[in-house]
Amino acid sequence: MEPAARLGALCLALCCLGGARGLGSSDSHAWHKLIMVHHWPATVCKEVKDHCRDPPAYWTIHGLWPDRSEACNRSWPFNLEEIKDLLPDMRLYWPDLLHPAPNRSAHLWRHEWEKHGTCAAQLDALSSQRKYFGKSLDLYKELALNSTLQKLGIKPSTYYQISDIKDALVSVYGVVPKVQCLPKQGEEPQLLGQIEVCFSRDLQLQNCVEPGQPAGLGLEICKDVVFYPPLNQTRH
Repeated sequence: MEPAARLGALCLALCCLGGARGLGSSDSHAWHKLIMVHHWPATVCKEVKDHCRDPPAYWTIHGLWPDRSEACNRSWPFNLEEIKDLLPDMRLYWPDLLHPAPNRSAHLWRHEWEKHGTCAAQLDALSSQRKYFGKSLDLYKELALNSTLQKLGIKPSTYYQISDIKDALVSVYGVVPKVQCLPKQGEEPQLLGQIEVCFSRDLQLQNCVEPGQPAGLGLEICKDVVFYPPLNQTRH
């Protein structure tokens, strides 16, 4: 699988949108929670190798995903002009690690909107591209995962029991996150790669307890001891 396809595969399998942009609603189009997905650039770059360029040394947004829905309105294309005022924050907090060149910076955002945003738009709070990306940035800043981990003493270049990471995050957020890793490769340990924090449809924090869909990019639920890799060991 090509690296770009691997990154795209990180997205969950989701169901269709009901009610937005003139689509009718039905039980088969329903989704139940939103998943704020953060990924650690060092681990992404470890997996995609030389296709990653100058990744940031902090947790970034992968996406805001409704569960059980995807590509709900194929007639609603991504329009960069609608989020023009958000671009400084988008480039900082939601970078496309595989397509970092300025003229390709919207590659990931287009994918996230067309696959996930058109489904999230069922909610009034997320019912436009401006609302979807703006609210995603707001949630990312409110969760402040990067600084939260640092305050908890969870830092790169260290091994951790996965239960200690989850318990520490529960102590701050009050809900159980989902923590995913790149599995062991030969003698290498599993690498901390992705952290999901879940929200109800009224945008209240809730536990990420359902198994959900495979994480993609070769990621899986972390087990036992994990290594939190520093960026300089995975930069190419």
